[in-house]
Amino acid sequence: MSIDLLLTIPEGKTLEFKRDLSSSKPILKTLVAFANTAGGTLIIGRADDGSLIGVEDVLAEEERLANLISDSIAPSMMPEIEAVTVEGKSLLLVRVAHWPGPFYLKEKGAENAVYVRLGSTNRMADVAMLDELNRLHHNSAFDQLPCAVTSEFDLDQLALRRWFAGRDRIMDATALESLGILVRHGSGRVVSNGGLILFGNEDVRRRYFPEARISCARFRGADKSEFIDRQDMGGLLDSVEDVPKFIARNTRLTSRIEALQRQDIAEYPAVAIREVLVNAVAHADYACSGMRIFVSIYSDRLEIQSPGMFPFGMTMDDFKSGVSRIRNRVISRVLHEAGLMEQWGSGYQRIATTCNRDGYPEPEWQELASCVRVIFRPHPDVPVNVPVNVPVTGYELNERQQWFVEQIHAGRKMKTADIQSQWDVVEKTAKRDIAILREKELIEFTGAPKTGHYRIKQKQGNK
Repeated sequence: MSIDLLLTIPEGKTLEFKRDLSSSKPILKTLVAFANTAGGTLIIGRADDGSLIGVEDVLAEEERLANLISDSIAPSMMPEIEAVTVEGKSLLLVRVAHWPGPFYLKEKGAENAVYVRLGSTNRMADVAMLDELNRLHHNSAFDQLPCAVTSEFDLDQLALRRWFAGRDRIMDATALESLGILVRHGSGRVVSNGGLILFGNEDVRRRYFPEARISCARFRGADKSEFIDRQDMGGLLDSVEDVPKFIARNTRLTSRIEALQRQDIAEYPAVAIREVLVNAVAHADYACSGMRIFVSIYSDRLEIQSPGMFPFGMTMDDFKSGVSRIRNRVISRVLHEAGLMEQWGSGYQRIATTCNRDGYPEPEWQELASCVRVIFRPHPDVPVNVPVNVPVTGYELNERQQWFVEQIHAGRKMKTADIQSQWDVVEKTAKRDIAILREKELIEFTGAPKTGHYRIKQKQGNK
């Protein structure tokens, strides 16, 4: 990127401006943070207000900076330092590549002076970040590490058979080891962290990774002040299938007629949401304690949040351009083998293509201090003033019946077949659900037998 273009961009994860070299400590922290996180560019000679101040005796200052870096930072760092001229002003342009360190300030030592870049600020790495930086240095991933107190008997064999039923080979210990689900430890095999997160028996998984799950919530308004619905999902792989069902029953649906055909339009893009969910499971930082994947539905948006910022060495621009840097090698391999994840690095493009094709706003991606958040906005054709999932109070309804009434409230013309397809039940079960709703005088059928639909019969209230 040219210097002229860099000067027009605000400071961020990979760019910072400094007026001069009068205060060297912040400059050294920035260079360390760039090297540890994703690389970056430091421009010296630009004031906070954006004006170009320039650097006096730029060659002498270049040599001074090179000596500061050599004397103050470990391991040895060799950034590109270049003197450039813009609008008659001399500037120092310092380009730092990302490299497995961790890098730190010598005077405080490796335990107390490792910095990483969060947005446009430098932050001292905590224990979890230090561990990840050290794993990166040794070319290993957290989910590949052995969970030493486990054995292959701690794996859920039913889950393994369900997800690998179509494989040609038998999923014996050798096959599980080839996938990284089992790893060698001592004289035998134990379950890897990734294997336990995905396939551990529930009691063992919750003991060691209690937050390795997806929590869903539907809020009444645009904040978290009032719940309408919530659900903690089970296993992560099953959650990829179950979360969309939660979203479907907690979001609006509208219809439009094209070429005499009715087309249902969901409030949010199902294909893109599934892609983001798979991405969240694949790239979440499971070493972060006390954090899990959250799916939050508000009156004006849907958010999917996963723990951990982008993997070290990765930027938002890298992600959007299709660059893939895998944080969890075992989990990503399993997702790929199970048919849930396609080609590496193609997720963002599929999300953008799907949203543009179907008329949805492209989601917004945010890299925050300890998580990555994806924000979806509703389809413009879905009316925002239609109430969503107002609970039917005072009635003893099962989940399918509740959903059916709520979908009618959201404006959808519902039939028996809708329960069958949404909940994967036989026609007899769906008809029994509807019969109960009719007995309670909540719904009624309108129109011809073959072309009609159900509607609300009376105003809901306690009964």
